[in-house]
Formats: sequence, C-alpha cells, structure tokens
Amino acid sequence: MEQTSFKVYGYRWVMLLAFMSVVAINQLLWITFAPITSTAASYYGVSDLSIGLLSMVFMIVYIVVSIPASWAIDTYGIRVAVGIGAMLTGVFGLLRGLVAPDYTLVLLAQIGIAIGQPFILNAVTTVAVRWFPIQERATAAGLGSLAMYLGIILGLALTPYLMILSDMGSMLVIYGVVAVIAAVLFFVVARERPPTPPCPPGQEERSLVLDGLKQILRKRGFVLLMLIFFVGLGVFNAVTTWIEDIVRPRGFSITEAGVVGGLMVIGGIIGALVIPALSDHYRQRTPFLVLALVGATLGLIGITYATSYWLLLASALVLGFFLLSAGPVGFQYGAELAYPAPEGTSNGLLLLMGQISGIVFIFCMDGFKSPETGSMTVPLLVLIGLMVLSLLLSTRLREAKTLLTKDAGH
Repeated sequence: MEQTSFKVYGYRWVMLLAFMSVVAINQLLWITFAPITSTAASYYGVSDLSIGLLSMVFMIVYIVVSIPASWAIDTYGIRVAVGIGAMLTGVFGLLRGLVAPDYTLVLLAQIGIAIGQPFILNAVTTVAVRWFPIQERATAAGLGSLAMYLGIILGLALTPYLMILSDMGSMLVIYGVVAVIAAVLFFVVARERPPTPPCPPGQEERSLVLDGLKQILRKRGFVLLMLIFFVGLGVFNAVTTWIEDIVRPRGFSITEAGVVGGLMVIGGIIGALVIPALSDHYRQRTPFLVLALVGATLGLIGITYATSYWLLLASALVLGFFLLSAGPVGFQYGAELAYPAPEGTSNGLLLLMGQISGIVFIFCMDGFKSPETGSMTVPLLVLIGLMVLSLLLSTRLREAKTLLTKDAGH
C-alpha cells in the first residue's frame, strides 16, 4: 500500500457544522448590543460607551485568555477545549437573559461568554487539520470563518427586530436558549479526530505548545504574517465599530450606515467561500493574500472618500470581500508556516494580534477624529497607510515548505 494513501471521512462535515454553530452563536452574543446601542443605553440608564464596553470586553478578555485557550486546544483537544467554550457560551448566554434588567450582571455575563470565545475561535485551523486533507483545509478554515461572519450579520439583523417584537429580556433569553442548544449539539456530535488521519502518516504530529511558540516566533515569515494580521483585523474591528461615525459627517443616516456595515460582512461571507476555495484549488496561499490586501486597500479608500451612497456600498462590499476572505487563507498559511508547532497556537497568535490592534485602532480613531465636524478622514488615512505597508510586507512572504512538500507528493 502506498504511503500517500489515506482515508477521509464524510463525518468531517458533521463535525465542521457542529463547530460552526458554536462559532456563530458566540459571535452573535458578542455583537448583540451594537445595533441597539442607543436603545440599550436608554434601557440601562448608562452612556453609549458603557454599551460599547459590552462588546469591547470580548477583545480585552481575548488578550488575557488567548494563550491559555490555545494551550488547552493543543493539550486536551477539540472536544474538551471547544466544549469549554461552548459551555461558557451557553451557560452565560442564558444567564445574561435571566439577569437582563441589571447592567452590571449583564456585563459579568458578557465576560463569561468572552472567556469562552478564544476556546472556540482558536480551534478553527485545528478542526481543519484534524479532519480535512491538505487540499480542503483552507476551505474548511474558510467555512469556520464564515460562521463568524454569519453570527455577526444575524446579530446585526435580528436584534433590532426582536427588540421591536418583544423586549430586552425576552430577546436575550431567546439568544441564551439558542446558545444552550448549540452547546448541547456540539457535545452530542463532536469527535476528537477521525479513526485514521486525513493525511499521510507523520504529518499529524505536533510539537509541544511552549516549544511550538518559541519555534513560531523564530520564523521570519510568521512574524511578517502577525504584522499583517495586526493591521488587517484591527482595520476590520475599528471600521465595523465606528461605521456610523465614519459616514455620518458625509450626510448618511443611521439606517444607511447599518446597511453599509451589513454589506461589508456579506462581502466577507462571499469572499470566505470563494478565495479559500481558489487557494486550495491552486495549492497556493501567498498570491491570494497579496490580492486580498490590494482589494481591501481599495475598498478602504472608497469607505474614506465616497460621497455617493452607491459608491459607499460598493466600497463596503469590496472591503469586506477581500479583507475578511484573507482571514481563513492566512490562518491556514500560518499553520503551514508554523509546522510542527500546534495549530491552536498559531491560530491564537494571529487572532491575538487583531484583538490588540482593534482596541488600539478603535480608541485612536475616536481620539483623532475632527473635533469640529467629527470627520474620521485623518485616522482613516493612517489606516490606509498601514494597509499599504501590510501589502508591501505580504510581497515578501513565501509558500510554506509543508504545503510545497505535500503538493509534490499529491
């Protein structure tokens, strides 16, 4: 029997769907209050910034919990680590609904959900590597990222309508019940790994977590990728957070701003389906990362300067399509660059970069906007400059040896 002969199992798609459901609901719980900021502020009798903190706490907690979560994923596996994240999401998601009238208790529940987030998100590439062959891994990572975007857009779209149909408490309880169902579903169907690896013998082996971390940080290509993620994810987090403030000085309404933000995520969903699949088909990562950064930079320029609504919508679609599609390709490329370091470690480090930069960019954009008009053109120009720098860095990336080796033996 040939050494390159190995089996893949149809159950990998069941496993991926169960994982995606937990990812989506976790992100929905994160974004819950963003589309109803003013309503929530009035309901709780607090400032808009206090409502923003209900979302911001996810980025803050991620910085603290990311490395321990990656260690848990790499040490105890998908079922245990993601199970922890799913359990925290379900339990605190439901508690959030039960204590809905009390802002302080809701904030504590958000922190509980936020602790679960890195246990889930950091496992995207681990699920792909454990269950999928090399030619499907970027696609699997793309679908994992797609679940993030679906959760965000569902939260943005459903929350205002549920508030109109019911009230704050009922809406939060509904989300909590769905979170519990997703957690139970994961525990019922999740398996650690298939009966046999989806790759040639030996390729599934990984180094220890701390050793892997040291190896990763010595690799020039991965350090460049971390810098690229620092800018790219930071731009997405900042633009999404301040989309209303970005377009309002140009005369666009709150409703139009919401459509712009939603279209950006829809573009990302389309991109997450298309670009990773092309990357898998051509067995290349770096050209698609370069392409994504070119497109995202053009989209950001449009967001910065567009004065007509159709151009603003087109720019949002382009920005989302390219910027968010770069994520899954980058995660898989990072895992290949970092080999034999654990996937949870490489994935966690890249996401960590975006959480740190997201907090920095969000505060800086607010601090450097025009005091007279509220215009954010100046901070947006700085972000464009950083995107161009990331594009230049991306041209220095080289394909991972592990991908080239596996390609040669395919």
